[in-house]
Amino acid sequence: MELFSKIGVIGAGAFGTALAIAIHQQGRNIVLWAHKPAAAMAMKERRENVERLPGAAIPGAIDVTSNQERLSDCDLVLYVGPAQQFAQSFRDWDAILASDTPMVISAKGIDQASGELLTTIAVNHAPNRPVAILSGPSFAKDIAAGLPTALTLACVDGALGEKICLSIGSRTLRPYWSEDIIGTQVGGALKNVIAIACGIVHGKGLGESARTALMTRGLAELARLTAALGGDPKTLMGLSGIGDLSLSCNSLQSRNMSFGNELGQGKTVQDILNSRSAVTEGVMTTKAVHELAQKLGLEMPITAAVYAVVHDNKPLEDTIDLLLARPYKKETQ
Repeated sequence: MELFSKIGVIGAGAFGTALAIAIHQQGRNIVLWAHKPAAAMAMKERRENVERLPGAAIPGAIDVTSNQERLSDCDLVLYVGPAQQFAQSFRDWDAILASDTPMVISAKGIDQASGELLTTIAVNHAPNRPVAILSGPSFAKDIAAGLPTALTLACVDGALGEKICLSIGSRTLRPYWSEDIIGTQVGGALKNVIAIACGIVHGKGLGESARTALMTRGLAELARLTAALGGDPKTLMGLSGIGDLSLSCNSLQSRNMSFGNELGQGKTVQDILNSRSAVTEGVMTTKAVHELAQKLGLEMPITAAVYAVVHDNKPLEDTIDLLLARPYKKETQ
């Protein structure tokens, strides 16, 4: 099988930079695209992403650029930008890339404006472009350092999914392919919402038992939404479900858990967001998922509680009391 040789990475944040470094180590020709020319120039000169991934050396052979045309002849591209910017970004890149160039979407979220999965946005705009999803438990600094990391690569075309895995995988970056793009996306998106809730529990000092219970009941919400959208709930027993949920809900390295932790300590939503340069995807995904759940008639109490606190400015203590006052029910419901 002939593998992809020239791979473009769209988005030079921490994760995009880390993926570029890791995939380059397998002998691939990598073009790393940054939205801001000044950022691209700084990384090119210093061979380091000082702002987003300090300490990780960017090999000299990686082409760092802000010129979109430099990716036009790539035979595979990875989108590693914010989920809420994907719709516009995809339209822009679709006009530049060859029509048969596959795009691997590594953003985790549901579009707030439309309530759609990112692959749905892509297919609606360019139905003939192959798309895949890369998701799972991963921190950028681990990938950049060459520490073992396993991910899910979901693609409805199994042969293409296998080819992508073989093209980007290595001894330490280990993708496992799946054909369930729906379950893989729901797992990656909704785990950010549950991570905010677990961060609140941590910040409020409610204990490890409460956080573990919240994470487990959150998994039930992931499964509920996956099934309603036509995905396979069994996918959530893998890396893009319980794997990603576990990492995000158990480490303050997670931007979403740390966001919730600061909420639990009494900071306001706006103050936390104003103090950050990187995107906290779960904030906007919470709104998208809550509205989607209402549209589908799904009961998702943890998502609803996070929405109440983050978007409706409901008092944290009152929201926790409402969760604890919910009626007892069969665990499988």
